[in-house]
Amino acid sequence: MSKKYEKRVNELIRMHLADLLERELNDPRVNGAQITITDVEITPDTRHAKVFYSLIGDAAQKAEVARGLESAAGWLSRELGKRLRTRHTPQLTFEFDESFERGDRLSRLLDELRGDEEIKAS
Repeated sequence: MSKKYEKRVNELIRMHLADLLERELNDPRVNGAQITITDVEITPDTRHAKVFYSLIGDAAQKAEVARGLESAAGWLSRELGKRLRTRHTPQLTFEFDESFERGDRLSRLLDELRGDEEIKAS
């Protein structure tokens, strides 16, 4: 599969999943959570797709959403198959994307360092 095709399919999956999660999924564990699909990585044979997501919440909410997404993966895959025009409908696996939390933590650490430097300079 060409990189251009792979990139296009990844973006289509990301877009359709975001729409399905927002409008059609009726799972109380997922509804109401501010889930953002951050990235999709599809295998070259288009049979599997790893979906990365982020959300703001505590550990309990993140665990609950993870269980909800895992439970809904089959339904989401079927619905995705109705929307995509690919030879195979990918089997979905969801992974929490921690990059935003790491970036936020790093930003706070840098702010603290700047504050410490300003105190030392005065």
